[in-house]
Amino acid sequence: MSSNKKLVSLPIPWFTIAIIGIFLFSAVLRFWRIGQFNTLVFDETYYVSFADNYFTGTSFFNPHPPLGQYIITIGIWIGDRLPFGQDITNTLTGSEYSTFSYRWLNAFAGSFIPLIIGAIAYQLTQRRTYTLISAVVVAFDGFFLVESCYALTDIYIVIFGLLGQLFLLLILRDRSPLSSLPHQEGGRGDSHPYLGETKGRWKMLTLSGIFLGASASVKWNGLGFLLGIYLIWAAAWIMRWLKTRQHHSFSFQTPLRRLTQLHFFKFIWYFGIIPIITYSLSWIPHLLLATQMGFFQVHQRILSFHEELGGGAGVHPYCSRWYSWLIMWRPISYYYQTSQWEAGKVIYDVHAMGNPILWWLSTAAILLLLVLLALQLFRGGLSQFSTLPTWIALFLVLNYAANFLPWAMVSRCTFLYHYMEASIFAELGLAWIVDHWLRSRHSICRSAGIAVILAIIGAFFFWLPIYLGLPLSPEGYQLRMWFPSWV
Repeated sequence: MSSNKKLVSLPIPWFTIAIIGIFLFSAVLRFWRIGQFNTLVFDETYYVSFADNYFTGTSFFNPHPPLGQYIITIGIWIGDRLPFGQDITNTLTGSEYSTFSYRWLNAFAGSFIPLIIGAIAYQLTQRRTYTLISAVVVAFDGFFLVESCYALTDIYIVIFGLLGQLFLLLILRDRSPLSSLPHQEGGRGDSHPYLGETKGRWKMLTLSGIFLGASASVKWNGLGFLLGIYLIWAAAWIMRWLKTRQHHSFSFQTPLRRLTQLHFFKFIWYFGIIPIITYSLSWIPHLLLATQMGFFQVHQRILSFHEELGGGAGVHPYCSRWYSWLIMWRPISYYYQTSQWEAGKVIYDVHAMGNPILWWLSTAAILLLLVLLALQLFRGGLSQFSTLPTWIALFLVLNYAANFLPWAMVSRCTFLYHYMEASIFAELGLAWIVDHWLRSRHSICRSAGIAVILAIIGAFFFWLPIYLGLPLSPEGYQLRMWFPSWV
């Protein structure tokens, strides 16, 4: 009888249930009707063909690093040996493959993106509410859904880049009281072993460097995640230098201080040499196949390819400039087909576009965080940057800038999906603001937080037919194309 009472009194693990629910929701949407379009959608034309070249031993030129194509190749190899998913096949690459075989691994990997982003949110704040809000808003972003329903590679830039940052955040989390750390900013205080090679922390740093190198091994824009870490590390050292020089008395004990305990040469090893080694090793299988060019020659050709590609609608009708991404001015139609049913014309459309409500609010949120950081620096000086909320805002803004602003220097044709990496930190910023609203004592703030979440969820289901390519009437299609630039 007593054992039954104990069983009844056990608390319900709501947080764990919610995380599992978010993952299952993401996975079901990605695998549902995964083979409905038995063709090569958008850049599947290239990536699946590249995978076929690896199978057949055919030499070819790849305008991007090869890691993403390796993953698609592995997915096809496994998928063709599974006892299911073999009913729909095509020979569009010259070899027969099932559509399930070249899409399933992307769908599976993409299902974890909300969980990885939730893990980053938790390491930043130790708040379960912020973790869940972050995971939810990303789970209801249609862009990540579309990109992981097809054999495309950009989701692997995101996954590897986020994992690299997550492993760094894991070791920046101090489980001992901050007061137990030395307070000196020089001498013995710098030799505190928090980021030293003790208790396996070197393994976490190594994994961080490997994942960041893997992100760049998918496409070069994966370097944005690494640049974000460099910016944060530089900001930490600048604050430490200013604190020492100006004799500030404030306690500089956020993760920024801890990051300065990783000395220059170790930082360069983990976040310079290891990513370079990872990137270089990723080329070995490809160069063994394409023996006409060596490592440096193939990079020269890749660089020339992108420099000569040009920009504008003359190159591709869905080219879009980097600044237009902030308002999602030019989404991309990955697939469009019309059919005639008894009830009339039906449109099947797959649009690579974000959740508009989430997208616009996230842009406003990251700009708001930038303004607040500037005001804090102007009004309170350096002491304001010693607080945990400011560290979180700085982490998000610097990572956003690292993944967004370099595109201003790119002259070739760019697409909305190049904004994916930056959009993550904008969405984390929005989730951070909503979490504050939900914790507010003012009912209007709590109501606003709930309204934002409900609006994001409602918008997701409204635009879900063009994320999944569900049949729409011409009227239903036009109802979702709010601007002429979206068509």
